Amino acid sequence: MPRSHRRTPSHLRASLPLATAVLAGLGLAGCSSLRPTQQAFAPDEYNMRHPIKLAESSRHIDIFENGARLDRRQHQDVIEFGREFAQSGRGVLHAAIPANYHGGNTMAGIRAALADAGVRAPIQTTSYNADPGRGAAPIRLSFVRLQAKIDSQCGLWPQDMGGVQKAESWHNRPYHNLGCSYQSMLAAQVADPIDFVRPRAEGPVDTVKRTKDIEALRKDADPSTNWRKDDAKIKEAQQ
Repeated sequence: MPRSHRRTPSHLRASLPLATAVLAGLGLAGCSSLRPTQQAFAPDEYNMRHPIKLAESSRHIDIFENGARLDRRQHQDVIEFGREFAQSGRGVLHAAIPANYHGGNTMAGIRAALADAGVRAPIQTTSYNADPGRGAAPIRLSFVRLQAKIDSQCGLWPQDMGGVQKAESWHNRPYHNLGCSYQSMLAAQVADPIDFVRPRAEGPVDTVKRTKDIEALRKDADPSTNWRKDDAKIKEAQQ
């Protein structure tokens, strides 16, 4: 029988559309398996992935007994700690003292250093059982303060950066850990955590500098500061 006169059986003709639909569905399913869901990605903005928040945090310093009185190094450390407490501390100042602590020289030196820092508030003392296996047991001073910190954890890699298994790199989106260290350092270096919430009020105007700038503008001169550099003096200082 000629090829043009051959006919497909009726039961095969009925199954052709169904087979085509099944193959098309398998193809789409195969393509969709290579596309990761949007939930697998973090937000594109690093400040949304690793936001900075304000929270109460404990600030502490350990003072070790070293001689009949507090040594000069630790005396200055307690003074700086007391100034920080007076500036940004909340509540009372705590002192955790080892249970086997019998001498009062170190505690007396701590009180004297805090008095030099301007701290007149009473110290709330508690005791704790020190572990002899961990060496000398210090007196721990602590207080609660407002601190800026990131509301996430750095070092997490939930997706493969190469995108080999799930094709994450096809989307060209930032990886989860991007910006975490930057946000952490920014939160640690800020002097006042309130600066993340609102700007500071404008300080007093430098009247002398502003007057000179206005006079320079009236004379059609550049009001910016002209920083001069003497190379000869710099070379002399380097020798």
